[in-house]
Amino acid sequence: MSLLKKLEISKKLAENINSEEKKGLFENAGRDPYADLKTELHKKIVDELKELKTPEKEDKDFIRKHIEQMVESIIEADANHIPRLDRMRISDEIYDEVAGYGPITPLLNDREISEIMVNGPDQVYIERSGQLELSDVFFRDNDHVMNIIDRIVSPIGRRIDESMPMVDARLPDGSRVNAIIPPLSLTGPVVTIRKFFADPLMIEDLIEFNTLTPEMAQFIEACVKARLNVVVSGGTGSGKTTTLNVLSSFIPVNERIVTIEDAAELALHQPHVVTLESRPPNIEGKGAITIRDLVRNALRMRPDRIIVGEVRSGEALDMLQAMNTGHDGSLTTGHANSPRDMLSRLETMVLMAGMDLPIRAIREQISSAIDLIIHQSRLRDGSRRITHITEVQGMEGDVIVLQDLFNYIQTGVDQDGKVKGEFKPSGMRPKFIERLEISGYKLSTEVFTKNLY
Repeated sequence: MSLLKKLEISKKLAENINSEEKKGLFENAGRDPYADLKTELHKKIVDELKELKTPEKEDKDFIRKHIEQMVESIIEADANHIPRLDRMRISDEIYDEVAGYGPITPLLNDREISEIMVNGPDQVYIERSGQLELSDVFFRDNDHVMNIIDRIVSPIGRRIDESMPMVDARLPDGSRVNAIIPPLSLTGPVVTIRKFFADPLMIEDLIEFNTLTPEMAQFIEACVKARLNVVVSGGTGSGKTTTLNVLSSFIPVNERIVTIEDAAELALHQPHVVTLESRPPNIEGKGAITIRDLVRNALRMRPDRIIVGEVRSGEALDMLQAMNTGHDGSLTTGHANSPRDMLSRLETMVLMAGMDLPIRAIREQISSAIDLIIHQSRLRDGSRRITHITEVQGMEGDVIVLQDLFNYIQTGVDQDGKVKGEFKPSGMRPKFIERLEISGYKLSTEVFTKNLY
């Protein structure tokens, strides 16, 4: 969104504050002694900035310096008793309101914070090092939160109102945003932002974080490069999208990749990437483009790889058919509690496509399409681990046969509350080992036997 548009929204916000409602632009009056002053400053600054030339409005450094000068000038004239540090804080907060995302801007800029949860205007939680904690950030009121939500969703063509009170969106850096507002939310507007690292994580980072071992990483890399079909499963916040990003980094640079997501989050660095994003219905309830529509269209785009951010409905059938009709090396994620549960969820999602297929036919499609399931979990201490790397071996009767190749075995919790455990290979070599070797990826026996059960 341009700074000009932000200024217009900020102007409306400031004008909507009457004398009885002046609880502060960022915090309630009881929390901030300068709340009324900041409200007046905000209105004056927005008025003056609107008179600037358009190029200057798009220069954030110019805007920041201009705001600092205006704040200093106004305070010197009307409230010169305010200490220097407080003046700087007021200036920063007004800048965040005009050119950023209001009170949560410092949280978005804090690299240690991985998630931000706004539960109405008076309660903002953050996740730091895998643990939730209450921040000292507040909004003025529900309208203030709604203003920030509009600022997030408008640039990507999304909307949120009483007729469509839920929305999935993203920030310019790819961070995932979900918002839900009254009447569905009884606590006021609720915003959940899952931040992405400024620099996408690589496999070395996951090894350093003890998410997996070097042997597991070597095996996964070979599977992706050898064009096996891989599903990353796990619960909410377990790190599925991060792992999918890492897997995608193994795809050779000479392949054409088509990514399909509800809100574009994947950050691929290959030169030949086509990014597709679904579209919600318009105000008349028409014009929606679903993930399933995009999967079907992707098949006509001559993809070498299809990456679906997450399968959660009937698109699972189209994804499986793509995997079974020559589009090897496809990647996707799904919510599940275990690799076996992932298969059960896929069966359910295929049925959601509206096709009256017998369960055995669905299971045959799944067993022939998917080669590997990588299951990730978020443990009690907030750490993420790849707890299962499981091969899909085929059918025996009416049952899909799974074989764990690697597991994370939890052994307890130390005195600091940190989960203790270790990664263990099962000692079994996958049935598709020949495919890896034919593709030029010969793995040593140690990969499957080091630190054996």
